[in-house]
Amino acid sequence: MTSPSATDTAAARPATDPRVLCDTRALADMPPAPAGVLWKLAESGRQLDANVVRLAPGGRITAHTEAQLDVLVLVVDGDGTLGNGSSEAVEALTEGALVWLPHGAARSITAGESGLTYLTVHGRRPGMRIGTRPTGTAPLQRPGSAPDRHPGPAPQ
Repeated sequence: MTSPSATDTAAARPATDPRVLCDTRALADMPPAPAGVLWKLAESGRQLDANVVRLAPGGRITAHTEAQLDVLVLVVDGDGTLGNGSSEAVEALTEGALVWLPHGAARSITAGESGLTYLTVHGRRPGMRIGTRPTGTAPLQRPGSAPDRHPGPAPQ
């Protein structure tokens, strides 16, 4: 589900008008569905990305590190735990918990017995661009591919 402004009459309004985008409680109350993104901010010209995500009971976002972006997480429904990458350190997550995930910090999220639904908000990632490679950087190699060979004098 994308933001309602992409499908309803509110779409006629300029992107600069404030408006309600969705009802997160209604999303959380929907009949059980596969885990995944229930809603996604899709407005053009936005500076933020946001998603409402559902994890099935016992579902997990494995430990990882986001190197560039701080992320805010708001628990909308359910419960679970927040980890910091180590096996011992966890914090309880319950409905209403607002969590800051600073860039560079390891984190994991595990849903409890009733599952977990949460909103994430972070700065928008710039799109991929085609351009020239910065000076002094090597080309990317695909696993199992031969390195680039540059023409030059034959080995002796």
